[in-house]
Amino acid sequence: MTKKILFINQEISPYVPESYLSAMGRELPQVMQERGHEIRTFMPKWGNINERRGQLHEVIRLSGMNLIINDTDHPLIIKVASIQASRIQVYFIDNDEFFIKRQMAADESGEDYADNGERAIFFARGVLETVKKLRWTPDIIHCQGWMSGVVPFYVKTAYSDEPSFANAKVITSLFSKSLKKDFGENFKHCLEFREAGADKLGKYKDRFDFEELGKLAIDYSDGIIAADKEVNAALLDHAKSLQLPLLDYPGEDFADAYDKFYDLVGNR
Repeated sequence: MTKKILFINQEISPYVPESYLSAMGRELPQVMQERGHEIRTFMPKWGNINERRGQLHEVIRLSGMNLIINDTDHPLIIKVASIQASRIQVYFIDNDEFFIKRQMAADESGEDYADNGERAIFFARGVLETVKKLRWTPDIIHCQGWMSGVVPFYVKTAYSDEPSFANAKVITSLFSKSLKKDFGENFKHCLEFREAGADKLGKYKDRFDFEELGKLAIDYSDGIIAADKEVNAALLDHAKSLQLPLLDYPGEDFADAYDKFYDLVGNR
């Protein structure tokens, strides 16, 4: 059955260095588009992306909104480019403070950025606000990578009454890629937005780290995929404890398994 699938990716090659996560960011949307599904694909405009080589350009009609995070206005910039070989269009979430002149999760010395949590919040809200502006209604929202970990929580709380997301099913893929540092003491406060209030965050640690963010994503997802050979065992156990639909790592020939999983989750 043909579906509208929103892919929210942390990494997509060739825009960032090749990894299993960035390869899946590229290949999965391509495979699903070739199978007749209608797709939209998003990623952060990391500072190490070469805009000229990637032929990125700003979409003025989608840019210009301010997102308030931690009581500060952060302008949202939307850029777009196409992967020529696959005819996949990619939307990039950009902001001068969070992305320009920066690397990805870690700086040049390998240290995680202290505001990675706020960057993930900005990315999540930026994607969801842009999809609303596109007047597009996905059936499946597929999140790949910790940077999209806030999305399931927002879809099921702050954006649950939005026509674009009211009937969407959320799938979270677990990868082996992790983070070294937690998000600091203020992450929970920054996370609060509309119905995504403090009352829904009480059961989580005050200092969110990679694992705690993963649990938040799983708690608000409709299905989980072990997308890598080795994923965080605690997160996998957490998903199993909730008896969520779970797709074990299907190997490199993943297309049929993912397509069937979309049907399974979409029909629940």
